[in-house]
Amino acid sequence: MNAIKRPISVTIIACMYLAVGTVAFVYHFRELLSLQRDSVSIELTEFLAVVSGAFMLRGHNWARWLALAWIAFHVILSIFDSGHGLAAHGLFCVVIAWILFRPEAGRYFRGQPG
Repeated sequence: MNAIKRPISVTIIACMYLAVGTVAFVYHFRELLSLQRDSVSIELTEFLAVVSGAFMLRGHNWARWLALAWIAFHVILSIFDSGHGLAAHGLFCVVIAWILFRPEAGRYFRGQPG
């Protein structure tokens, strides 16, 4: 457990990952049960969001990198979808990266007093 106080912005991002991952996992679970195409990879992706959120709350540095990779993956997927999806995911990616890699977040994830 990290002794440095967690920034509220990190708490919000981590909780968003937990919520989005959990809701999407539950939503797509019936597709997994019916063995639909890509259902395993979709559920794995949503599970990774939950893992990232949970471990960001615990101060694990690798979890913020996983969170960034997760949203970057969605930006890449959006390239093949609509312009609106690409713009939204791109904006989310920039905001999440900015929040998770600010100096106060860096201190939290490194466990260094600031």
